[in-house]
Amino acid sequence: MCIGVRSRGIVSIEGDMCVSGCGHAETASHLFLHCNVFGSLWQHIRSWIGVSRVDPLNLIDHFFQFIDCTGSSKYHRSFLQLLWLLCVWLIWGERNNRIFNNVETPILQLLDKVKFHSLWWLKTKNTTFVYDTQSWWSDPMQCLGLD
Repeated sequence: MCIGVRSRGIVSIEGDMCVSGCGHAETASHLFLHCNVFGSLWQHIRSWIGVSRVDPLNLIDHFFQFIDCTGSSKYHRSFLQLLWLLCVWLIWGERNNRIFNNVETPILQLLDKVKFHSLWWLKTKNTTFVYDTQSWWSDPMQCLGLD
């Protein structure tokens, strides 16, 4: 956030702080990767898809490592790009929801939203995708034939 905006009283000092209440300044890197609240979504996603990795320190490296974590096929990367973008979109939406609506959604519910939106997207893009919600929730890689 620009110091001039804060010093003119447009945004309070608290406006620079992460909305999770973790006590750190809100930067893109902090919000999406390092916040102990929002950043924990990545560990839940990796656990869901069966991947174990350590997160890089910046968003660009995180994106490229994430989309390459299960293989190099175009299908793998496309699915992982979808998940990465969904996570970022949902974290940003949750941030705004906390700021503007004073409503907090637990991280595990954000994980469910990632699962739901990714399944919905796959079903709309591939009408022959036959797996149901329970199968998708329990093993998305098997549903995609990527295990």
